[in-house]
Amino acid sequence: MAALLRSARLLKFSPSALLQIPGSRRSGAPLGRLYSGAVGGRRAGVCCRQVGPVCDSVSRCVWPYAAGCVRNYAVATEQRDETSVAVRSKQAQQFDWALTKLDSSVRRTGRITKTLFLRIFHDICRAGYPSGNQALLLLRSCGSLLPEVPVEERNELAHRVWDKLQELGAQYDVSHYNAMLKVYLQNEYKFSPTDFLAKMEAANVQPNRVTYQRLIAAYCQNGDIEGASTILGFMKSKDLPITEAVFSSLVTGHARTGDIESAANILSVMRGAGVEPSPDTYVTLLNAYAEKGDLESMKKTLEEAESADCSLMDRDIMQVIFTLAKAGQQQHIPEMIERLRLERGYIPDAMNLCLSLVTHGQEDVAFNLLKTFPTSQSDNSDLSNLGNFFLRHCVNIGTSLEKILRYCKELQELNLHTAPLTFTLSCALEAKKLETSLELMKLLKEQNLPVRPHYFWPLLTQPLKENNVAGVVEVMRGMEQLGVSPDLETLSTYILHVFPSVEAARQALQDSGLSVDSEAFMCTEVRLLAATDLAKVYALLSDPSFPPLDLSFFRSSLIQGFKTSSDVELMGKITELLYKDERFSTGNSNPTEAMAYFLYNLIDSMSAAQVQAQEGKLRSFINQLQTRNITISVNIYRGIKNLLESYHCPDLTTDVITLVDPKDRDLVAAAPRASGGENRLLALENKLAELKAENKPLGSILKQAIQALSAEENLQRALELKQQHERDMTAGAYATLINLCCRHNNVEEALNLKREMSRKDSSVALDANKYIVLIKALSVNDKVEEAVDILKEMKEKNVVLNDNHLTSLFHMLSAVVATGGVATVRRLQDTIFTLGLAKPTANLCSPVVSAYLDSKDVSGALDAALEFQKLYNHLPRIHDIIVALVEKGDAELLQKAMDFFSQGRGEMMMLYDLFFAFLQTGRYREARKIIETPGLRAKPGRLQWFGEKCILSNQMEALEQMVEITAKLFECDRDEMYSYLLRLCKETNDWKKAEAVWTKMQEENVIPRERTLRLLADILKSNGQKVPFEVPQTWYEQPTPPTQQVKSPPVPPSAESGADYQGRLLALCKKAKAKEALEMLKYLDKKGVAIGPLPYDHLIRALLAQGLFEDAMGVKKMAESRLPSFKLSDIASSLLIITHSKRGQPKEALESLKAMLQLDHVPSTLAITKLVQAFGNHGDVAGIQEVESVVKRLGTNLNLSSMVFVNNTAMAHINNGDVESAVELYDEIYTSPNGSNLSMSFVFRKVLEAGNDKALDKLSAMAERIANHFACYRPALDLFLQLLDMDKVDDAKFMLARCNSLAEQKEALLSFVSQRAQRPGQIGKINNLLSLVPDFTEKEFLYTYLMKCHVLDKDLPSAKALYEQMQKEGIVVDELSLKRLAGLYRSQGETAPFAEPPESFRFYAEKLKEKASKLQAPAEE
Repeated sequence: MAALLRSARLLKFSPSALLQIPGSRRSGAPLGRLYSGAVGGRRAGVCCRQVGPVCDSVSRCVWPYAAGCVRNYAVATEQRDETSVAVRSKQAQQFDWALTKLDSSVRRTGRITKTLFLRIFHDICRAGYPSGNQALLLLRSCGSLLPEVPVEERNELAHRVWDKLQELGAQYDVSHYNAMLKVYLQNEYKFSPTDFLAKMEAANVQPNRVTYQRLIAAYCQNGDIEGASTILGFMKSKDLPITEAVFSSLVTGHARTGDIESAANILSVMRGAGVEPSPDTYVTLLNAYAEKGDLESMKKTLEEAESADCSLMDRDIMQVIFTLAKAGQQQHIPEMIERLRLERGYIPDAMNLCLSLVTHGQEDVAFNLLKTFPTSQSDNSDLSNLGNFFLRHCVNIGTSLEKILRYCKELQELNLHTAPLTFTLSCALEAKKLETSLELMKLLKEQNLPVRPHYFWPLLTQPLKENNVAGVVEVMRGMEQLGVSPDLETLSTYILHVFPSVEAARQALQDSGLSVDSEAFMCTEVRLLAATDLAKVYALLSDPSFPPLDLSFFRSSLIQGFKTSSDVELMGKITELLYKDERFSTGNSNPTEAMAYFLYNLIDSMSAAQVQAQEGKLRSFINQLQTRNITISVNIYRGIKNLLESYHCPDLTTDVITLVDPKDRDLVAAAPRASGGENRLLALENKLAELKAENKPLGSILKQAIQALSAEENLQRALELKQQHERDMTAGAYATLINLCCRHNNVEEALNLKREMSRKDSSVALDANKYIVLIKALSVNDKVEEAVDILKEMKEKNVVLNDNHLTSLFHMLSAVVATGGVATVRRLQDTIFTLGLAKPTANLCSPVVSAYLDSKDVSGALDAALEFQKLYNHLPRIHDIIVALVEKGDAELLQKAMDFFSQGRGEMMMLYDLFFAFLQTGRYREARKIIETPGLRAKPGRLQWFGEKCILSNQMEALEQMVEITAKLFECDRDEMYSYLLRLCKETNDWKKAEAVWTKMQEENVIPRERTLRLLADILKSNGQKVPFEVPQTWYEQPTPPTQQVKSPPVPPSAESGADYQGRLLALCKKAKAKEALEMLKYLDKKGVAIGPLPYDHLIRALLAQGLFEDAMGVKKMAESRLPSFKLSDIASSLLIITHSKRGQPKEALESLKAMLQLDHVPSTLAITKLVQAFGNHGDVAGIQEVESVVKRLGTNLNLSSMVFVNNTAMAHINNGDVESAVELYDEIYTSPNGSNLSMSFVFRKVLEAGNDKALDKLSAMAERIANHFACYRPALDLFLQLLDMDKVDDAKFMLARCNSLAEQKEALLSFVSQRAQRPGQIGKINNLLSLVPDFTEKEFLYTYLMKCHVLDKDLPSAKALYEQMQKEGIVVDELSLKRLAGLYRSQGETAPFAEPPESFRFYAEKLKEKASKLQAPAEE
């Protein structure tokens, strides 16, 4: 075809007679709808309308070659089908995501933004192996869907996308070339159709009808009718249909050659050819007249279209308006605007037209169109938003400020915008346009509107990033001209950092004529000098004229300065100044307290090595403080003492104690090892004496005193206190004392206390944890019957056990095994199961088996396991039983066990059990015989279980034997086997063994995965050894050449197609029928039916979601064996991390996370959270820190709270028994400026659920101290609300008595009520809160939540009573409550005594929310 076009001029090729137009000088055809909707297009690829200006005259003697020509579009199409199925699956997922994003944007606004486009483009490039669909999606988006981008830039984007995706291996077909042609037409890009066709031929891509149509349109766009006629003749010779699009192109072509008469006659030719003109053709003709400015012909054409029943829509008229504007025929635009009918959907189309007009320099036309916007149809009916898009685009495109100001003024005068000038300023700042921003700020000042220092931050970020002093000075000069002085934050963060020093900054600013005498500059200077020059800092701070400056602003810098300085006397002077001068304590705390915490923070910021190295300096400094009469509180002393002891510098403690206030020093000296709990106990005992003397109730204080004694493990004193005040003992005090007795193994006293408590109030029940502790104590002391009675009481009092309690039950039964024997454990277990306190699980059944095994009664253990299998379908400790039988050598019993297991679990599972037992006991010959059993196949889940077991217990020999013995096992993943060995080598840091493993792998000809090689390389590198192979890089580190494609593995021939099966598999997974899907997959695998990677991934996700871990890993193994390039998706990888975490395997979960990140996948927030929680449960602080480090390196916002790491780090410390470290961690968080609103509710809940009274006491003491000393109430509030949530009302009451300010935290209390009102059964907790804090919010809002609770509980009598109460109190019942109550009446078959509000629930909810915000606003003011 390209050759034909080249020779056409020489051959004088004559077009078809169909194109001979009577009375015309040329032949031609129209252009179909290249895009639809308003200019800028809404639905690319649906319709085509030419709105471009008349092209420059093009010589008809030579072919028009475009500047820049067409890029190189050749591709290696012979490799088109070689990309692996796994890669295509990933492409499909990415394509769905990108399509959804773009489709959402186009549906919502009719356009896409450049930012979104580039984001999707970069994501697709980063993922690698872009698919044809992705390439097509991006190419199609480079045209009129980007109205805010100039056409030249759109073309550059299109070429960039084409070249980059081709480089990454995208396979281009005719659809891609057609998409590129469409983009060229929409962007009016000049190119050579001949060269374009030649590139297609070189790439072995055959043009189709659409290609020819668009080439005709390209010729006609340039006014080249001869070129269009040549292609048209070729189409006719190929019997390709001549569509309306071709005729429309010819209309444009004739018009642009100046032959408007022939253009008009095309419509008659169309009818003669049996093609009736549609609105598209009429719009094309209207555009032709619009380019000429022929208004009369346009009116006539509009009448003809109307008479032909071709109704033109608003978007059609908008195209004509766009053509008039570009052709310089603005005088006719008002006529066209009047014809707009403001149809439904007018706003998005008109917005796109406005944006296109502004992009083409037609701002006035766009503004006139903007004024036609019907505000009632706008996306946001708030008038303050009308025109925002217009003003922003004007700023971004560089419209003159004079014009923009005129638009702002007119918008405000017409009440179409409340603050156009302010909004324009924000746009200019966002675009970093300095001159425009400064001019706008001047206007704001003239209108008496505020101009604040932070307005200049966006202008300072770029020069700061580039270290551009001149740029910073220029912005500051602008600030000075506007009379705006930089504040502390602006100077310290955005200005001074660009200078090498403060002196250099001062000099440069003075040389530029800028003032440096402001208070803010002096304060900022202190912050910067504090780390390097203490002498200057002291000179500045001691000057009486120095302005007030809170220590927190420069504390960290001053600490750094103190750590590096050797001038102890100067440090003492500065400390004394800060201690005594109130100028440096502008916050809530006084100077004395602030300075004391500064001293603590100073020592806390130093490492143990630094403290030891500077011990003499610190001692001198402390002595300096003493001579200057600087004192610290006892609490601060204890904190410093703990730090020094942890740093192994206890001698310094004797110096620090001299700083303690003299009146408290005796107390500390008398009890140098006393803790804060003992001081608290002393205060409580004094309080008890006072209350007793005043004849007041002692219950709450007595309970606190007993709890304090319990924390100190002082049983004798606690019993004495109980004896002294027996009449005032509460249930909570009894519970604490009973628990303490159990811990001290004083069972008789515990029983007596329990009986006394029941005599006082038989309805009172202990919490589940205390019951379990009591049962354990009774059982291990031969009081089984009493323990059984307690279990019966738990049933009678409906004590509910959660998962944590079941774990405690397991540990309790396991503890009884050592002392009580089989009979005791069985009695307790039978009672638990019979009463229904817990469902039988393998865990709860295992203590009985353990009892038999401990007593060397293997036969009894076997019988017990068989019994549990029959009764509960559980086989506890089966591996240990078989190991014991093998060690004992009892062939008869072993055969009995194997026969039973073979019947119940299958012969293959039985053989694996026996295989692992032989390995465990060192009988490797027998183990080998098991593996040599004919028909035995690899079970990846079972092999992984034993491999993990060996790694955990450091059994290298058994693991080595397993790897060696399974060498010829059918379908055994050899790389996986060797990876277990390498993991154990890494754990033991045995690089020699790892090197031997590598040699063995080569002997066995195992092809290792990249992760295995990286693991081996890590072991060798960490031991300073040379790596004997090239360490593989990930795909983004080492790009694959475009011509190199991943080949799919050969698939066994099959008559059946996998497409139908694939759909059925996906359907089963979506319906959560994972087992059925697994069976089908096994069947397909057996039949050799090939399926893609998507079903494998979905099945793995479904299995993991149902907790079927081993099956999921089996499917993963199957997928990897069938598709070598198979990788888990983001969702499946995240589920795998969650599953490992729930199974108590955080290290494996971390490995999965790292593997996921190597593939550039992003884990879910839930996966990270569960992983961190798993490390916290295991007390692994280092693991949490590693996860945090990994997440920080992601560079992606996971919307993950930093407190996830803090709280779980605290839990790890607590689980390790190191509560002090947890307390210190929170001390640091909540005493920092930004830590006041961070929640530790998670930790309080976990501690309360675990019944860890020691941790609870210390954490609650910390919370109270922070509340009382720093007015930071969040920790205390978290504990208070958790106590309420767990129905510990008495404890919450005492908490409130100690921290009265909690009652003032009204917003948090109301939030608690709001959250509890979201689910049924929570009304009691809300009532408990009301009993303690009755007036924390307005009654009308409170009653709304109470009504919601009653409705959720379907409690009509209570809802009626509340309604009547509201009426009696004169409170107007809001419409939302009335609608809820009416629905409750209706559901109970009753008629409401009021009219049900007619609107939706959402309507009234929004109304109530708006009312609440209006009431809150004046209070905040």
